[in-house]
Amino acid sequence: MNGVSLLKCICDDTRFEILELLQKNKELCVNDFVEKLKKDQPLVSHHLKTLKKCGIVKSRDEGKKAMYAISSANISDIKHNCIICK
Repeated sequence: MNGVSLLKCICDDTRFEILELLQKNKELCVNDFVEKLKKDQPLVSHHLKTLKKCGIVKSRDEGKKAMYAISSANISDIKHNCIICK
């Protein structure tokens, strides 16, 4: 993924917040995001799907729930630098 596509993908407030949470917590399920972000589950799932499609987030099944994590250290570094500039 090129830099412009990456920035377009994370240039949404909710997706940016999701990445902040993942950077702090390493791995979360949808219900964790819903609780922490105070947003509806379908909206959170939509943003996670977008981040996953862009290759920024990965998921793994754990029983009946999916656990999400940042898929690349490079993404984590970019996200960290964006937070510093914020």
